[in-house]
Amino acid sequence: METIIEIRHLQKFFGKNEVLKDINFSVSRGEVVCIIGASGSGKSTLLRCLNLLELPTSGEILYHGQNILEQNISNAVYRAKMGMVFQQFNLFNNLSVLENCTVGQIKVLKRSAEESRKTAMEYLELVGMAQFINARPHQISGGQKQRVAIARALSMEPEALLFDEPTSALDPEMVGEVLKVMKNLARSGLTMLVVTHEMAFARDVAHRVVFMDGGVIVEDDTPDVIFDHPNNERTRVFLKRILDD
Repeated sequence: METIIEIRHLQKFFGKNEVLKDINFSVSRGEVVCIIGASGSGKSTLLRCLNLLELPTSGEILYHGQNILEQNISNAVYRAKMGMVFQQFNLFNNLSVLENCTVGQIKVLKRSAEESRKTAMEYLELVGMAQFINARPHQISGGQKQRVAIARALSMEPEALLFDEPTSALDPEMVGEVLKVMKNLARSGLTMLVVTHEMAFARDVAHRVVFMDGGVIVEDDTPDVIFDHPNNERTRVFLKRILDD
């Protein structure tokens, strides 16, 4: 399988606090990788470094073999290839649902308004939000906002989609509608990197599960191994606590 992203010896400090310590891993085309771990283990920082929302302190991020931390690749172009879905939706409150899904296409990809609208409608249809195109974000529920955020990211037609705890800001009854959309995307062959505390989703949907603790990758294996036969005591303790809750 073709490797899309490879991380080598990635480190991130905030002041004197080392949040990521010598991270090494890769993601291949069509893979769904779930990253699990306690709060403060470095999961979201890793995702934000991958999308260049945070600049790593040292190490390499190779995109199709090219180190994107070198200055010869545009951040905006790269970010369009690595779509991001945030915990808090991050929709533009002054724009309609449709405009939220077209503005990036027009500004970054330089698509025409007509082409942008056509693409946006296709993905809004896919996530079940086509009937809300004229609504503003404050007029729709949290689950609907997150589905719009997913459609917005897909409208940029990225090579991979990064999800940062996409259900943690949602009321419990809205979690299912977002996970259903994500499961369908995973089945469609989209490359996905998902930071999540939804263990059932990770077990059912991921090709690989990465367990992080204290800024390091403790274990990286198939869901069967991670959930049923973890090799590391830290993984066992974390899963027992989470699954007992």
